[in-house]
Amino acid sequence: MRLPMKQFKTLTTVLLCASLVSGCSWFGGDEDDAAIQPAELVKFKQEVSVKRQWSTSVGSGNTDHRNSLRPALSEDVVFAGDHEGRVTALSVSTGKRLWQADLDAPVSGGVGYGAGMVMVGTIEGVVYALDADDGQLLWTGQVSSEVLTDPKSNGEVVVVKTIDNRLFALNASTGEELWQHDDDAPILSVRGTSAPIVTNNMVLSGFDSGKMIAFNPENGSLIWESRLALPQGRTELERMVDIDGDPLLVGDVIYAVTYQGRLGALSRGTGRSLWFQDSSSHHAAAHSAGQVYVTEAEDTVRAFQAGSGQEIWSNEGLFLRQVTGPAKLAGTVAVVDAEGYLHLLDPVDGHFVGRTKIGGGGVSSPLLSTGNSLIVQSNNGSVSAYKIQ
Repeated sequence: MRLPMKQFKTLTTVLLCASLVSGCSWFGGDEDDAAIQPAELVKFKQEVSVKRQWSTSVGSGNTDHRNSLRPALSEDVVFAGDHEGRVTALSVSTGKRLWQADLDAPVSGGVGYGAGMVMVGTIEGVVYALDADDGQLLWTGQVSSEVLTDPKSNGEVVVVKTIDNRLFALNASTGEELWQHDDDAPILSVRGTSAPIVTNNMVLSGFDSGKMIAFNPENGSLIWESRLALPQGRTELERMVDIDGDPLLVGDVIYAVTYQGRLGALSRGTGRSLWFQDSSSHHAAAHSAGQVYVTEAEDTVRAFQAGSGQEIWSNEGLFLRQVTGPAKLAGTVAVVDAEGYLHLLDPVDGHFVGRTKIGGGGVSSPLLSTGNSLIVQSNNGSVSAYKIQ
């Protein structure tokens, strides 16, 4: 008997906590069981130092909702939201609040930015589109279920991924549904979804089945379909291969990683596989200087050659510290752990070059790179900018 999708998600969370140490240690547990304790931070010689440029509160905290809200960026404005429905625009350079809109809605996914619009989705599947200049409401649209990631737009369509593994395209001017794709959902999946990539001629999305699919944005017809990972194992828990980290488009190559599966590079035009490496992650990969970086399920940070997939280095010093996905920061690789420590790694060999406590109740939202700055949304509801001195 198949359970409703919401029950699948709840069951998944319970099973993961029981079976996956990396998801549920949370710096606690039985002190006698040293095997499941997070790594202690080891002192090292600091090679770089980090300075906070500014910090601004954007509403309620993110602790109970994990990483479903994240900041978005236009050329000179950061957009951030909270789960009570406040959406705030901040100056990238100063952190000054430019506007704030109060939707009075249980926002669960966002914040997305595209084509002059700021977009969020709610637990009830309502999508809000705001004017990026002043925060005025442009329209609302309805999708099938809870939105757990940021909507994306190319100015013609707004594309939204929902918790029941569906992809919706809405008219960017009115919010009216244009088309949808319902991918076959596995019995068990990790709670979370990846945001699509939306260009003028293609919509790219990863699904809980481990597939990457490219669609025509005008009518939803399939351009290509490629499987990043095949489910393996006897149990449904072992067979989960969700793509929960956002796919990354660099030039004509798509980089994506699955849980309990693989990191892969695909051709944007045809979906042809360029290379694969065994990997497991819930986070988006990052790219810089010809390398791809991944934070894996047990919080190992690994670097690969972008062209060949060959592993360059691996840093296991943050084991089970609930580390964010990686981001580039002025020639370093940045991650933040659940205690609020910002760690900087050398991109050449992965050794630690800097560390600072940024606090804020820890960080679970993805990091945002812009120029030489790193934008961080902390679990206490603050958004801050950091720069290497």
